[in-house]
Amino acid sequence: MTHGTHIVRRFGWAWLDRAAIALSGLCVVHCLASAVLLAMLSAAGGLLLNPIFHEIGLTIAIFLGAVALGRGVLEHGYVMPASMGAFGLGIMAGAMTLPHEGGGGAETLWTVIGVGLLAFGHDLNRRAVI
Repeated sequence: MTHGTHIVRRFGWAWLDRAAIALSGLCVVHCLASAVLLAMLSAAGGLLLNPIFHEIGLTIAIFLGAVALGRGVLEHGYVMPASMGAFGLGIMAGAMTLPHEGGGGAETLWTVIGVGLLAFGHDLNRRAVI
């Protein structure tokens, strides 16, 4: 393996995990801001509170998780990052079945937990590659 190939192998895909972690952070901000907005307005409305926004976000998270975490398993052979990420995605998907309004914040709580586990899986994956 040449030095150039080693550098590409070492840093070539890490940006995908970093992007997924950043997306997880945006998701947490969205969840918490939506909860505060709902508490202040006590009436939902607009694009950021529309269920399709959450479905699209989960679809993007599943796609990034499959590509980044799946690539990690193939590259470094560790299954734990992918397992942690899949667990987080499952919790996020399950949270979407909870009531958005009047649920006592359960949807937000479970979504934030799922997002945190997914981000942790991406971080484990990024560290395993380096």
